[in-house]
Amino acid sequence: MTDLHAPGFPRSQVAERARRGTAMAFPDAAGYGTTMFGQQAPDPGAPRDAIDRTRLVPPVFVPRRLERLIDLGREPVVGDAELATTIGGFSSPLPVYVSAFGSTRVASGDLGQAVARQAGRLGIPMIIGENIVPVAGYGRMAQTAPSSLLQRITEYAAAVPDGQGGVVVQQSTEDADAEVWNLVYSDPAVQSLLESGRLAFELKVGQGAKPGMGGMTLVPREKATALSAQYDLMDVFGADSDAVLRCSSPGTFTDEILRHQIRLMRNNYPRCRVWVKLPPARDVGEAAAVAWAAGADAVGVDGAEGGTGWAPEAFLGHVGLPLAECLDRVDPQDHCLLVTGRIWEGARATKCLALGARAVGLGRAALAAVDEDAENGLVNLVECLALELRMLLSSLGKYEVSELSREDLWSEERPGLR
Repeated sequence: MTDLHAPGFPRSQVAERARRGTAMAFPDAAGYGTTMFGQQAPDPGAPRDAIDRTRLVPPVFVPRRLERLIDLGREPVVGDAELATTIGGFSSPLPVYVSAFGSTRVASGDLGQAVARQAGRLGIPMIIGENIVPVAGYGRMAQTAPSSLLQRITEYAAAVPDGQGGVVVQQSTEDADAEVWNLVYSDPAVQSLLESGRLAFELKVGQGAKPGMGGMTLVPREKATALSAQYDLMDVFGADSDAVLRCSSPGTFTDEILRHQIRLMRNNYPRCRVWVKLPPARDVGEAAAVAWAAGADAVGVDGAEGGTGWAPEAFLGHVGLPLAECLDRVDPQDHCLLVTGRIWEGARATKCLALGARAVGLGRAALAAVDEDAENGLVNLVECLALELRMLLSSLGKYEVSELSREDLWSEERPGLR
């Protein structure tokens, strides 16, 4: 376990789930028989947005349960709730994927590799974020840093069951200069994923922690010169500091540029799925519609609550739409919408799915879980989340995760969900 912090995020609760797994879906068993459990007041210190304040509302009449009863020849139970789905063209046992971490230091080395191994064991898709190749290298040489892109891919591929999951490689402006997608697409070590249809490339348009800005990391001063040709470097901490701020370009997009980029991806990498990542922008609904119309297999939206990397204070508190508003503005229809933003347990995940998402991403939660237990932390966390998903889905009288909808939600402050 490292000294990994996550201000404003329930890291301690994630750590408990990483240690204890499905037991954490329930109150402490030591209180059984001596404690009366009713509705719990929310933790006054925890941030609560419109999604948290929304309630799931089961019905009395459950025709879908009757249908399942007839199919099974018995009363359905929680274990009969099916969570398997297709995420951006990949088969996944759960509506969950691992979000991009990129080259941020918290995901480097052992943590990034542990996430890849456990995501592979779970069979859920994993996104590998931007700027890894320009900063840590691709990974063909033995002396390459352990946080290299290729090592994360190979760790995942060695663990993932046949026919499940997939790896998504993100690319930003600097990655394009380094020809990251070309490297991956032509690498013999990645061919098993490519040939089984489990490789995707994701065009990064923006991110939740700092919408409208490119990625930012701190780099040692002695490495700054080597990066100066590719990145904007800012000496914001003074000449006495060893840390230099490395800034990526946010990229320039119009609706036509976005369409053209997606068409190029489909043309240049015909055996790959095409994903697009959008920030919590005011025109996020329009951008998502453009991406799907151009042929994107999945569109991911980061709410302003999301973020694993380094960002200015002004952005963390004041920039970007909340995830709930993003979900209101995006109409996925039959397309694949993926969302991230402070998701770590089943209730928030279920609400996002009911609001139109196909799957939810784990970012800080995944890192915190493997930081707690490098062998089983993410597996335990996801198994607990999956149990909650099944219980909630069953309580709503539905047994396919795709059946969730806005009728399952109620909110006093959002009349559209009544």
